Amino acid sequence: MNKTWLSVIVAAIFEVGWVIGLKHASGVLEWGLTLIAIIISFTLMIAASRSLAVGTVYAVFVGLGTAGTVLAEIILFGAAMQTGKMLLIGLLLLGVIGLKMLSKEKTKEGHH
Repeated sequence: MNKTWLSVIVAAIFEVGWVIGLKHASGVLEWGLTLIAIIISFTLMIAASRSLAVGTVYAVFVGLGTAGTVLAEIILFGAAMQTGKMLLIGLLLLGVIGLKMLSKEKTKEGHH
């Protein structure tokens, strides 16, 4: 895995943080951390889209963020773990892995 893909994964982790912050933040510090997570998340995603296809970056970013948010809700906040939901998350992650495997980095001239 190269640095660009690592930045997409880190962006998705920060996405989980800001999505949880949007739901659970109640004080100035929590809202500040949520805002910082949004900035970091989108900055990393935008930077990655300069080297990778933007559609693939966005799909992987959102897919990982969605899976991470569902898992965080289960682990951190006691949300119900439903078999169907977990199977769909697994399917989503398979799609993310497939997109990543099929993607190619842009060359310096901007071509694949």
